[in-house]
Amino acid sequence: MRVLVTGGAGFIGSHLCDRLLAERHQVVVVDNLVTGQIENIAHLAGREDFRFIKHDVSNFIFIPGHVDAVLHLASPASPNPTSPYGYPQLPIQTLKVGALGTHNALGVARANQARFLLASTSEVYGDPQEHPQRETYFGHVDPAGPRSVYDEAKRFAEAITMAYHRYHGLDTRIARIFNTYGPRMRLDDGRAVPNFICQALQGQPLTLYGEGQQTRSFCYIEDLVDGLYRLLMSDTHDPVNLGNPSEITIAQLAEVVNRLTDNPAGARLVPDARAPADPQRRQPDITRAQQLLGWSPTTDLEAGMQATIADFRARR
Repeated sequence: MRVLVTGGAGFIGSHLCDRLLAERHQVVVVDNLVTGQIENIAHLAGREDFRFIKHDVSNFIFIPGHVDAVLHLASPASPNPTSPYGYPQLPIQTLKVGALGTHNALGVARANQARFLLASTSEVYGDPQEHPQRETYFGHVDPAGPRSVYDEAKRFAEAITMAYHRYHGLDTRIARIFNTYGPRMRLDDGRAVPNFICQALQGQPLTLYGEGQQTRSFCYIEDLVDGLYRLLMSDTHDPVNLGNPSEITIAQLAEVVNRLTDNPAGARLVPDARAPADPQRRQPDITRAQQLLGWSPTTDLEAGMQATIADFRARR
C-alpha cells in the first residue's frame, strides 16, 4: 500500500513509519514539526519508498498520486502546562488539528477510497469513574476544563470519523491509545517517563506531584505499533483500546527508573501540586483488542525502560 501518516515525525508516528516500511509499504509523512522532530525520521531520508512533506494538516492536504491508507496521528499530546510542546501551551492548534486536521485527513481518505485510522486517546474517558476502562464507557470529561482542548478535540475526531463511516461508507478505524513510552520521546516532553529519566540521569530526585499514587498503564512503543498495524489491517470499525493493562502508581514508576539508572537521589514529593483534572486512575480493558486483533503487549516494563533509558542517555 501507499500510506499517508500525518504526524509521522512524532514519537509514535515515526515508529509506525518504520513498521510500515518494514512491511514493504510506501510511506508519505505530513508533519509541521510543531511537536514532531525531523531527527525521528532522518534515517529514512533518501529512501525511494519514503517521502516527507512539511505541512500543517489543519490546512487543506494535497498528496500527489493515489493513497491506499491514511493514518491520522497529528496532534500535541503532552498535558504538561510547562512544556512548550504540551497541549496547554498549544490549545488552539490542538483543537484545530483534532477538528480541521481530522476533517482534512478524512477528505484525503474519501477522495482515494482509502482505509482510515484515527489515533485517538484514553483521554476521551477523562477522569474515569469506570475501572478499568472499556470502549463502551462514555467517559467523564469536563468540556470547559483545563484538559478539554485535547479531550474534546479527540472526542470530536472520533465523532467525525464515525460520521464518515456511517454517512459516506468510509472504511475507518479508531485506536484509543493509552500511555506509551520508548525511544524518541522528546527529552523535554513534560510527561512522567521523560521527566523521570532526565532527572535520574542528572542524579536529581524525581518529582512526584501530589502523593504519587495516581496510576497509569505504560505500553512500550513496539507493542503499541504492532497493535496499530493489526488494527489497520483488520475489518473492525468500533473504537479499540490499545495499551498495557498492567497498572502501577507513578511512585512505583519512579522507583523503577531510579533503580535502572542507579540514581541514589530518590524522589521529592510536591504535595497539592497535581495537574488540574489529572486522572487519578488509568487502565485499559484490552479484551476487544485481544479478541479482534489477537493483540496483547509483550514487553515488560523493565525491558522497555532499559531501552528507553539507553536512548535518552545517547541523546542527552
